[in-house]
Amino acid sequence: MIDSKPAVKKLDLRWVPGVLISALAIFAIIRFANIKDVGPALRTVKVGFVLLLLGLSVVTLVVRGMAWKSILGNKVNFTTAFFGVCEGYFLNNLLPFRAGELARGLFVGRSSGLGTVHVLSTIVIERAFDIAFAASIILLTLPKVVGASWMRPVGLTAFAVVMAGLLALFVISKNRYRVKDWIESRNFRSAFINTRIVPQVNKLLDGLEALVHPAQFFMSIFWIGMTWLLWVVIYHLAVSQLVETAPLWWGGFIASLLALGVAIPSAPAAVGVYEASVVGAFSILGVSSGMALAYAIVLHVAQILTTTVFGLWGMIRDGRRFSDILASISVKRQVEESSNNQEI
Repeated sequence: MIDSKPAVKKLDLRWVPGVLISALAIFAIIRFANIKDVGPALRTVKVGFVLLLLGLSVVTLVVRGMAWKSILGNKVNFTTAFFGVCEGYFLNNLLPFRAGELARGLFVGRSSGLGTVHVLSTIVIERAFDIAFAASIILLTLPKVVGASWMRPVGLTAFAVVMAGLLALFVISKNRYRVKDWIESRNFRSAFINTRIVPQVNKLLDGLEALVHPAQFFMSIFWIGMTWLLWVVIYHLAVSQLVETAPLWWGGFIASLLALGVAIPSAPAAVGVYEASVVGAFSILGVSSGMALAYAIVLHVAQILTTTVFGLWGMIRDGRRFSDILASISVKRQVEESSNNQEI
């Protein structure tokens, strides 16, 4: 029988690093941004821009649903994938450790019959694609930002390496059973590698099952790419409100830097870290920190609002209760920790 009290205490302690990082980000914003400019800047935000931002945010969720449906091998319908994504993002706004990702894995794994472990592994693949796109875009735009022509070949080379990594991912997916057998045949001296790293690698390999067929693999990349294109457009529209001549690649730089920023552990909804990342990106491009903070707030609120509306809709539609979700996540984590401790 699993003792719940120690697990709850441990879970509470895990909040600390993320909250501290968010608090540090908020402190940095207050310390270095021109806070006095935020109010006047917010009053200049056009209603038309806000409505367009909300519309594009909804379209992004739709495209993200299509992307996850493809990564799942089209074994679930679009509605299930779409609301799964929305519910996960909504819960990320409320729970620490990006627990919304675990929740959507539980939801879709159970409702589809695919199993939680398999569905969670596809979320890992989705994140791997995101990292590849973020790295590619920032490597291609950074030489333009710093104005160093010598960095352009370096950026292109690094971009080629990332693309080669995606191709390698496809090759591995075709030979995943051989790779798993090879990994499991290794007798690593480190207990940590055997009990923590190897199981995670095996989960990743399980998620590659949906990418075995070339059409599915490239459709998954296509829909993830469309998501990133929409993000680039959204952030370009935002920075264009402040700099009319802003080139499109500015949106790519902001989106990729933001993606890397919010990957850092933080409080729920990436409070503070999101704003600091956007302000940092805008400031690097020469935008006033106060104006940048105003638009960071607008962008973040729009994102939270759309994910909350559709996330709540999905939870009500599927009859999910928040207390049941917390209990399921807690039990899932306790079982995994208990299993890992026994293996050690």
